[in-house]
Amino acid sequence: MSSQRISRLISLIVPVLNEQDAIAPFLRRVIPCLEEAARRIGEGGTYEIVFVDDGSTDATLAALSAERRNNSAVKVVVLSRNFGKDAALAAGMNYALGDAVIPIDVDLQDPPEIIPLLVDNWLEGAKIVNALRADRRADTALKRLTARAFYSAYNQMAERPIPAEVGDFRLIDREVIDVLKLLPERARFMKGLVSWVGFPTQEVPVVREKREAG
Repeated sequence: MSSQRISRLISLIVPVLNEQDAIAPFLRRVIPCLEEAARRIGEGGTYEIVFVDDGSTDATLAALSAERRNNSAVKVVVLSRNFGKDAALAAGMNYALGDAVIPIDVDLQDPPEIIPLLVDNWLEGAKIVNALRADRRADTALKRLTARAFYSAYNQMAERPIPAEVGDFRLIDREVIDVLKLLPERARFMKGLVSWVGFPTQEVPVVREKREAG
Protein backbone atom coordinates (compact mmCIF):
# COMPACT_ATOMS: atom_id res chain seq x y z
CA MET A 1 0.00 0.00 0.00
CA SER A 2 1.42 3.39 -0.98
CA SER A 3 1.98 5.85 1.83
CA GLN A 4 -0.01 9.08 1.85
CA ARG A 5 1.98 12.23 1.06
CA ILE A 6 2.41 14.45 4.11
CA SER A 7 2.04 18.17 3.51
CA ARG A 8 5.14 20.08 4.44
CA LEU A 9 5.22 23.67 3.15
CA ILE A 10 3.20 26.68 4.31
CA SER A 11 3.19 29.71 2.01
CA LEU A 12 2.38 33.11 3.45
CA ILE A 13 1.30 35.65 0.81
CA VAL A 14 1.78 39.30 1.75
CA PRO A 15 0.69 42.01 -0.74
CA VAL A 16 2.48 45.31 -0.09
CA LEU A 17 2.17 48.84 -1.44
CA ASN A 18 4.42 51.57 0.00
CA GLU A 19 4.99 49.64 3.24
CA GLN A 20 8.70 50.29 3.85
CA ASP A 21 8.26 50.86 7.58
CA ALA A 22 6.05 47.81 8.11
CA ILE A 23 8.27 45.07 6.66
CA ALA A 24 10.70 44.54 9.56
CA PRO A 25 8.09 44.66 12.39
CA PHE A 26 5.89 42.27 10.43
CA LEU A 27 8.67 39.72 9.99
CA ARG A 28 9.77 39.95 13.63
CA ARG A 29 6.28 38.99 14.72
CA VAL A 30 5.24 36.54 12.02
CA ILE A 31 8.33 34.31 11.82
CA PRO A 32 7.90 32.74 15.31
CA CYS A 33 4.25 32.01 14.43
CA LEU A 34 5.27 30.29 11.20
CA GLU A 35 7.95 28.30 13.01
CA GLU A 36 5.34 27.08 15.49
CA ALA A 37 2.94 26.18 12.66
CA ALA A 38 5.71 24.25 10.88
CA ARG A 39 6.42 22.30 14.09
CA ARG A 40 2.76 21.30 14.29
CA ILE A 41 2.93 19.84 10.79
CA GLY A 42 5.68 17.51 11.92
CA GLU A 43 9.13 16.53 10.79
CA GLY A 44 10.17 18.44 7.68
CA GLY A 45 7.54 21.14 8.07
CA THR A 46 8.69 24.48 6.72
CA TYR A 47 7.44 27.78 5.32
CA GLU A 48 8.00 30.53 2.80
CA ILE A 49 6.94 34.20 2.94
CA VAL A 50 5.94 35.52 -0.47
CA PHE A 51 5.79 39.31 -0.60
CA VAL A 52 4.09 40.79 -3.66
CA ASP A 53 5.20 44.37 -4.30
CA ASP A 54 2.18 45.93 -5.99
CA GLY A 55 3.92 48.90 -7.60
CA SER A 56 5.45 50.59 -4.55
CA THR A 57 7.09 53.98 -5.11
CA ASP A 58 8.91 54.23 -1.75
CA ALA A 59 11.72 52.05 -0.36
CA THR A 60 9.54 48.96 0.07
CA LEU A 61 11.42 46.96 -2.56
CA ALA A 62 14.78 47.86 -1.01
CA ALA A 63 13.51 46.74 2.41
CA LEU A 64 12.26 43.47 0.95
CA SER A 65 15.52 42.85 -0.89
CA ALA A 66 17.49 43.35 2.33
CA GLU A 67 15.27 40.88 4.17
CA ARG A 68 15.58 38.41 1.30
CA ARG A 69 19.37 38.48 1.58
CA ASN A 70 19.14 37.68 5.30
CA ASN A 71 16.42 35.02 5.13
CA SER A 72 16.04 32.49 2.32
CA ALA A 73 12.39 31.90 3.31
CA VAL A 74 11.55 35.41 2.11
CA LYS A 75 10.52 35.56 -1.56
CA VAL A 76 9.70 38.72 -3.51
CA VAL A 77 7.38 39.07 -6.51
CA VAL A 78 7.51 42.50 -8.14
CA LEU A 79 4.60 43.73 -10.26
CA SER A 80 5.28 46.26 -13.02
CA ARG A 81 2.79 48.75 -11.58
CA ASN A 82 -0.04 48.96 -9.07
CA PHE A 83 -2.75 46.47 -10.08
CA GLY A 84 -4.68 46.32 -6.80
CA LYS A 85 -4.77 43.92 -3.89
CA ASP A 86 -6.77 41.13 -5.54
CA ALA A 87 -4.39 41.03 -8.51
CA ALA A 88 -1.43 40.96 -6.09
CA LEU A 89 -3.00 38.05 -4.21
CA ALA A 90 -3.54 36.17 -7.48
CA ALA A 91 0.10 36.75 -8.44
CA GLY A 92 1.21 35.42 -5.06
CA MET A 93 -0.96 32.34 -5.43
CA ASN A 94 0.57 31.65 -8.84
CA TYR A 95 4.07 31.89 -7.36
CA ALA A 96 3.59 30.16 -4.00
CA LEU A 97 4.56 26.49 -3.71
CA GLY A 98 2.88 25.68 -0.41
CA ASP A 99 0.59 22.79 0.42
CA ALA A 100 -1.29 25.44 2.41
CA VAL A 101 -1.42 29.12 1.44
CA ILE A 102 -2.24 31.94 3.87
CA PRO A 103 -2.82 35.51 2.61
CA ILE A 104 -2.25 38.19 5.26
CA ASP A 105 -1.81 41.97 5.32
CA VAL A 106 1.49 43.45 6.46
CA ASP A 107 -0.11 45.95 8.87
CA LEU A 108 -0.62 43.30 11.60
CA GLN A 109 -4.30 44.08 12.14
CA ASP A 110 -4.89 40.36 11.66
CA PRO A 111 -2.79 38.73 14.42
CA PRO A 112 -0.29 36.20 13.02
CA GLU A 113 -0.52 34.25 16.29
CA ILE A 114 -3.67 32.71 14.78
CA ILE A 115 -1.65 31.00 12.03
CA PRO A 116 -0.93 27.81 14.08
CA LEU A 117 -4.68 27.49 14.77
CA LEU A 118 -5.44 27.80 11.07
CA VAL A 119 -2.92 25.04 10.43
CA ASP A 120 -4.43 22.83 13.16
CA ASN A 121 -7.84 22.98 11.45
CA TRP A 122 -6.24 22.26 8.09
CA LEU A 123 -4.45 19.21 9.46
CA GLU A 124 -7.83 18.00 10.72
CA GLY A 125 -9.21 18.06 7.16
CA ALA A 126 -10.53 21.55 6.39
CA LYS A 127 -9.69 22.78 2.89
CA ILE A 128 -10.38 26.43 3.77
CA VAL A 129 -9.96 27.89 7.27
CA ASN A 130 -11.35 31.41 7.62
CA ALA A 131 -10.19 33.86 10.26
CA LEU A 132 -13.54 35.18 11.50
CA ARG A 133 -13.38 38.72 12.84
CA ALA A 134 -15.11 38.27 16.19
CA ASP A 135 -14.23 41.76 17.45
CA ARG A 136 -13.58 44.75 15.17
CA ARG A 137 -13.35 47.49 17.78
CA ALA A 138 -9.84 48.30 16.55
CA ASP A 139 -11.42 49.41 13.24
CA THR A 140 -12.89 52.89 12.97
CA ALA A 141 -16.67 53.30 13.13
CA LEU A 142 -16.65 54.30 9.45
CA LYS A 143 -14.69 51.17 8.52
CA ARG A 144 -17.15 48.94 10.38
CA LEU A 145 -20.14 50.70 8.79
CA THR A 146 -18.83 50.48 5.24
CA ALA A 147 -17.82 46.83 5.73
CA ARG A 148 -21.32 45.88 6.89
CA ALA A 149 -22.87 47.78 3.99
CA PHE A 150 -20.59 46.08 1.46
CA TYR A 151 -21.18 42.53 2.66
CA SER A 152 -24.92 43.11 2.89
CA ALA A 153 -25.14 44.48 -0.65
CA TYR A 154 -22.86 41.80 -2.10
CA ASN A 155 -24.68 38.90 -0.46
CA GLN A 156 -28.05 40.10 -1.71
CA MET A 157 -26.78 39.73 -5.28
CA ALA A 158 -24.32 36.86 -5.05
CA GLU A 159 -25.01 33.27 -6.11
CA ARG A 160 -23.00 32.12 -3.10
CA PRO A 161 -22.74 34.53 -0.15
CA ILE A 162 -19.44 35.35 1.54
CA PRO A 163 -19.07 35.37 5.35
CA ALA A 164 -19.73 38.89 6.58
CA GLU A 165 -16.79 39.05 9.00
CA VAL A 166 -14.14 37.24 6.95
CA GLY A 167 -11.45 39.10 5.02
CA ASP A 168 -8.48 37.79 3.05
CA PHE A 169 -6.74 36.31 6.11
CA ARG A 170 -7.42 32.59 5.84
CA LEU A 171 -5.74 29.28 5.07
CA ILE A 172 -6.36 27.77 1.62
CA ASP A 173 -5.38 24.19 0.77
CA ARG A 174 -3.33 23.50 -2.36
CA GLU A 175 -6.27 21.68 -3.95
CA VAL A 176 -8.35 24.85 -3.69
CA ILE A 177 -5.49 27.02 -4.99
CA ASP A 178 -5.18 24.79 -8.06
CA VAL A 179 -8.92 25.17 -8.76
CA LEU A 180 -8.75 28.96 -8.33
CA LYS A 181 -5.87 29.12 -10.81
CA LEU A 182 -8.04 27.40 -13.42
CA LEU A 183 -10.86 29.96 -13.23
CA PRO A 184 -11.02 32.28 -16.26
CA GLU A 185 -11.64 35.59 -14.44
CA ARG A 186 -9.00 38.23 -15.14
CA ALA A 187 -10.39 40.84 -12.72
CA ARG A 188 -10.59 38.79 -9.54
CA PHE A 189 -12.52 39.30 -6.32
CA MET A 190 -10.73 36.73 -4.21
CA LYS A 191 -13.16 36.69 -1.26
CA GLY A 192 -16.00 35.81 -3.62
CA LEU A 193 -14.05 33.21 -5.60
CA VAL A 194 -12.79 31.37 -2.50
CA SER A 195 -16.38 31.11 -1.25
CA TRP A 196 -17.75 30.15 -4.66
CA VAL A 197 -15.54 27.06 -5.18
CA GLY A 198 -17.31 25.39 -2.26
CA PHE A 199 -14.72 23.33 -0.39
CA PRO A 200 -15.08 22.18 3.27
CA THR A 201 -14.57 25.22 5.46
CA GLN A 202 -13.87 25.91 9.13
CA GLU A 203 -13.63 29.21 11.00
CA VAL A 204 -11.30 30.45 13.72
CA PRO A 205 -12.32 33.61 15.66
CA VAL A 206 -9.85 36.50 15.74
CA VAL A 207 -9.78 39.92 17.37
CA ARG A 208 -8.51 42.61 15.03
CA GLU A 209 -5.74 44.83 16.34
CA LYS A 210 -4.68 48.40 15.64
CA ARG A 211 -2.65 48.96 12.50
CA GLU A 212 1.06 48.79 13.30
CA ALA A 213 2.31 50.71 10.26
CA GLY A 214 1.53 51.34 6.59
